[in-house]
Amino acid sequence: MGKTSITIKEIARQLGISKSTVSRALRDSSEISGATKERVIELARKLNYSPNPIALSLLKNQTHTIGIIVPDIDNPFFSTAISGVEDVAYSRGYHVMIYQSHESYEREMADVRHIADRRADGLIVSVASRSLHHQHFADLQEGGIPIVFFDRASNEVQTHKVLVDDYTSSFAGTEHLIEQGCRKIAHVSGPMSLAISRNRCNGYRDALRKHKLPQRDEWVLEAEYNQAGGTERAYQLMALRERPDGIFAASDRIAIGVHWALRQLGYRMPDDVALLGFSDLGVSSLLDPPLSSIAQPSFEMGRQSAELLLELIENKSTPVTYETRVLKTHLQVRGSSLKINAPVVQASAEIPEESYPS
Repeated sequence: MGKTSITIKEIARQLGISKSTVSRALRDSSEISGATKERVIELARKLNYSPNPIALSLLKNQTHTIGIIVPDIDNPFFSTAISGVEDVAYSRGYHVMIYQSHESYEREMADVRHIADRRADGLIVSVASRSLHHQHFADLQEGGIPIVFFDRASNEVQTHKVLVDDYTSSFAGTEHLIEQGCRKIAHVSGPMSLAISRNRCNGYRDALRKHKLPQRDEWVLEAEYNQAGGTERAYQLMALRERPDGIFAASDRIAIGVHWALRQLGYRMPDDVALLGFSDLGVSSLLDPPLSSIAQPSFEMGRQSAELLLELIENKSTPVTYETRVLKTHLQVRGSSLKINAPVVQASAEIPEESYPS
């Protein structure tokens, strides 16, 4: 008789005892006599009994499954980060359940409830732009399911985070546009509900302030992190009486929308308008002209998020301090911003790869 056909019920039937007695005997419970344990174990071996993995996971209160919630899996940044998570998870015997919030607070809460119902061992998450309150994450954590944030983090929940230095990277990117001769630089930000959007905007503003360049409210426009948002905002910017000669977009998806609009309007990049994005998606180098961008290590962000989460799961104790890991970025200069007659640029958004207690 094969392994899969043998159950605790069959062992109990053959021995003439209850299923609960067999279960406790197999768990070496002190409630069961030594003689009964020997009878149960001997028959289990004879019948090649193998415990049901689902029942075993419930017994041990561990499913070897982790969840990951991202705003949009179509975004190559997030799909690459998921690959990094899976690279670590599968090597350690864990499966990954993938959820999309689609930037929705309600969808994000529903995903968190589903993860709790499925008894996942932990969660990795990048917060939705419309998620203004994060009590659902705190409730999940208090229920014994640890969380790690990456890229978009919540300040309301104390746990590990894996980020890049959005402020320093954006400061360096804006300085690159200034070094290319741009003097009227606009910024298309992401939703200001997100810390990454605020930090990138602050880096842009402080670079202009350092170089004593004008800051105009109409040159800073907020958009969703998608191509449509970038296109709409580019049309608005180029309709102004005083048009920008440089645009820093808070993401490559926004920048691709800006790029398309500028081409449609007949502007040359970088001669009329220099353009810079953030993330360095694979498609960015294929545009005409290729898009300059601040590259993020998305795969490594996923890997390190998974490593931190598995530490929390397997140590089964709250650490004394949580880490905020800040990974390197670098400025990838291409044709959309590099002016032929401008001085050679050595700008870099690199920062030390360090871990700081939060």
